[in-house]
Amino acid sequence: MINSTNDIKNLINDKSFKKIFILCGKKSFVTSGAEDLFKKIITSKEIKLYYKKSELPIYEELIKIINEIRNFQPDLILAIGGGAVIDYAKIANVVDIREDLADLIINYSYPFKKKYTKLTVIPTTAGSGAEVTSNAVIYVDGIKYSFENELLIPDNFFLIPEFLTSAPNKIKASAGFDAIAQALESLISKKSNNQSVEFALKSLKISINSFISFLNTPNLKNATEMSIASNLAGKAISISKTTAPHATSYPFTSLYNISHGHAVALFFENFFMFNFNNLDKSETSFDLKKRYDLIFNLFNVKNINDFSSKILIMKKNAKLECNLKKLNINFDKDYKNIIKGINLLRLGNNPVKIGEKEIIKIIS
Repeated sequence: MINSTNDIKNLINDKSFKKIFILCGKKSFVTSGAEDLFKKIITSKEIKLYYKKSELPIYEELIKIINEIRNFQPDLILAIGGGAVIDYAKIANVVDIREDLADLIINYSYPFKKKYTKLTVIPTTAGSGAEVTSNAVIYVDGIKYSFENELLIPDNFFLIPEFLTSAPNKIKASAGFDAIAQALESLISKKSNNQSVEFALKSLKISINSFISFLNTPNLKNATEMSIASNLAGKAISISKTTAPHATSYPFTSLYNISHGHAVALFFENFFMFNFNNLDKSETSFDLKKRYDLIFNLFNVKNINDFSSKILIMKKNAKLECNLKKLNINFDKDYKNIIKGINLLRLGNNPVKIGEKEIIKIIS
């Protein structure tokens, strides 16, 4: 599962790829060591390098990237970066520019047909699992929307642990919690199946112990473990999708620029508590109580209160601030926009039906 820089060299030297479009974040491309590597190995290829400008994947820049790719006509798109870079590449490789594109995104109705060319991704963060998922996100007029289609899955990916160690702890913390959240949500999602459970459990067995260790000691061992955990969590949610914590994270990123994993962390344990307290209202085809028992066993706790305490300790150790006042969020003032921004597709996967009143109670 883990790759080396030699694998990248072999890809670049593949004679079937004469023109390569590299999409990356400028800062991560440099600090991860990827830039130095590519300077050494790229010789006879025609290369187009594009540095993403926006921190979040926004519609306006997506259009620019699509135009850049179509004008260059590459044999290979190579995305090197975090979730935003990879999402840009995944979408740009399957979406064509058309007058009604924004409306199709907003209405979740884009008619996917085929990929433009080959896509390989190299993550520089351990969290989103975007290298293996069939979804990607884009912001239209400040609101976050999801694409979901099998065509979005990259053709290839490389996990290079040494590219992960130099990221700031703030990014590592947000990404790492996202990996843990994805695996946990996958276990209780209505779309969960035996395969997604297997991926999620394998991921959590690694990440529960490695997450904080990677923040405190960002060496190759911990980077490798979090890279594997993130990849497995991505495989899990590609099957099961995510639930309420992810659904409600959308407006906090859109409105307050809180990073994705951090936004997921805000009320995470509260939603798990809500689901557990309403086991009798479960809409799953499996025994939700048994899934919670699996989770309690993984976290070495006896009940939902102890589980919530462990999550709170994890967030504190990762320095993920979850107090809305300290984050300058006035829920009473902004709640209408917050509720409006919740992703209903993700919310529909929650094991227990949850409405506006319950959400307000949980997050206010």
